[in-house]
Amino acid sequence: IACENDDSKRISIFCSACQQTIYPYHLLYHKKTHKALTLLGFASPQRKTDNKTLLAQRQKLISKLTKMPKYSETHRQKIDYSFEFLMDNHTPTSYCDLANINNPSTFKEVNNSLIKALAICQDKNSTWQGDMEDRFIVLNNYGNRSDTCFLGLVDGSHGVTAAETVAAELPLLFLDQLAQTDSSYKKSKDEQQILDSFATVIKADYREKEKIFSEKPGNDETDKTNTYEWIHKAYAKSFWRMDRLLRLGRNEVSKVRWSGCSVVTCLVERIPSEETDGTEEEERKHSENTTHSPSARTAKGVAGLLHIANIGNAHAVLCKNGKSHCLSKEHSTSNVSERERILQNGGNISINEPDGLVEGYLRTTRGLGHHGDPVLKRSFIPVPHTISVPIDDTCQFLILASNGLWEVLDYNEVLALTLTTFTRYLRMYESVQQNGTSPYVCQYLMPLTEDNLNDSKATEDLQNGTEILYSNTDIIFCDKLASYAGQELLKTVSPVGSKPLPQFEEDTKMHPSNCKSQTAGRGRVTAETLYDNAASYVSEQLVKTALAAGSRDNITILIVLLNGCNKI
Repeated sequence: IACENDDSKRISIFCSACQQTIYPYHLLYHKKTHKALTLLGFASPQRKTDNKTLLAQRQKLISKLTKMPKYSETHRQKIDYSFEFLMDNHTPTSYCDLANINNPSTFKEVNNSLIKALAICQDKNSTWQGDMEDRFIVLNNYGNRSDTCFLGLVDGSHGVTAAETVAAELPLLFLDQLAQTDSSYKKSKDEQQILDSFATVIKADYREKEKIFSEKPGNDETDKTNTYEWIHKAYAKSFWRMDRLLRLGRNEVSKVRWSGCSVVTCLVERIPSEETDGTEEEERKHSENTTHSPSARTAKGVAGLLHIANIGNAHAVLCKNGKSHCLSKEHSTSNVSERERILQNGGNISINEPDGLVEGYLRTTRGLGHHGDPVLKRSFIPVPHTISVPIDDTCQFLILASNGLWEVLDYNEVLALTLTTFTRYLRMYESVQQNGTSPYVCQYLMPLTEDNLNDSKATEDLQNGTEILYSNTDIIFCDKLASYAGQELLKTVSPVGSKPLPQFEEDTKMHPSNCKSQTAGRGRVTAETLYDNAASYVSEQLVKTALAAGSRDNITILIVLLNGCNKI
């Protein structure tokens, strides 16, 4: 099904602040209006104000500001800028075509029963960026295990060198850590040869600092509950080693400003369904014998697991029962806890708008690379946020995206747009099946309510029962100190052992962003290719919307259609 430009005219975004539907090319102005009204002290973001009211409010704020003991010229400027912006009475254009994408969406064939389709769409955003610094990873049959795949997205910063290196080597480092604990993960001879070449870099003194990741908790009860702690430690250790390898500066051009990157990764594995027979005593013995098994089975009804790790401002969002659940953390100067960490450790944050820059250079507070500046590196740490989440037939989409999307759209808006465009494509397909023609004129904006949007209750819902199995807090370390800072158990289940997953002979493959792949959304659509083309269509519309909404960064979106999407 070829979607013509006319379709883009009816794409609307559900603003999570005022619950209005906004065209993408109006969104930048719309959000600036919200911000200006809030700064001027208007409680309701959708409240319309005349010039007289704006002037009176500005004078009130300035009068109050001048009477304060500590007068802030910066705050006075913000008040004036907000007032001038609202007085300008901008009139957005009634319509403009969504921007064309440099790289059409592509879909990847993934041999995983949890995934119906997977598509990636990218655009370097040539208006603002000269180079494409994002890379992505799609590894099928990861570790030579069937129904296991490794997905990743690397958002490069100040150069592409670090992103390319991480996309090639981080999956190997993570696989090496997994294989040391779970023998069902296998490494090929070529992979082992590459890992052996790293031995000269990861020396004995460096390995001493890594012991913190392999130390076993002293409490047996903790071992029983933190079923997937070993995966989180494997993530932490592989990120730690990856950052050490980037210190070599391979292929870096500058002697001072080396490149760096944000990363979001996802290990997708299926949990084999087993029927347990026998007495309760046998079950108890079986459970005790397999309490520490890495392949421990989760609660009944759970089809698989997502093990997420992110660092920086690349994020992962899961759509479950029509609600968005962010599975990552924002590591930037907008995060209050990150700001406190940097300032308490002697770092500096500039006063640049909107939230300042670490050492006057970076907005992100965590990530990989940037070794050329030792002062910056003291605050910019390679510590990922990790979380394990079970998935079942109520999970519909998984979206991994770079900062180019999240800087203009929040999780609620991305969810609403994803549901809208996916439903639109299904309706077009049904119409083609019935009439043989594509309906270019139809209303496809889904009626969305606050119940569909992400809020604190939605996150709590995901944590009920066995929803979130385990999430780490921070593992804080630097070159001179490695200390384990407590872990937070959100919710776990009693582990029960399971048989190792069957082996699959097909080799795994990594797909960098410049790899060749089958282009989706072209030619005849059949029932077999429906979800592939739908995933491609959705990812393209997300990229187009981000461009129209004013994104100034590279945009990469990896969307995974899970089994629950067929219930929409």
